[in-house]
Amino acid sequence: MRSVPAMTRSDLVARLAERFSQLTQRDTEFAVKTILDAMTDALARGHRIEIRGFGSFSINRRPPRMGRNPRSGEQVVIPEKLVPHFKPGKALREAVDARQPAEQDSDAA
Repeated sequence: MRSVPAMTRSDLVARLAERFSQLTQRDTEFAVKTILDAMTDALARGHRIEIRGFGSFSINRRPPRMGRNPRSGEQVVIPEKLVPHFKPGKALREAVDARQPAEQDSDAA
């Protein structure tokens, strides 16, 4: 299976600037940065973010646990962590499920 190229922040900015020609590249970059900063800030404060038709972002708590140092084998305490979690919405799940992988599209041609 081939790896699928990731969309980077600059790819997103470029696509939006193409799609909305009335916005400059700088304006588009500022808008994307502002949205992502607002989402980061909300999650850092423990809030939940819901984008209808896309999904929701929340914070999950990972409790402290015992682990092992792989080199020495000694037990170590792994502290509690708060980690971001994304749950896709129904529309996104259905859209992804309906989409055929790129490898199959090119093989069929």
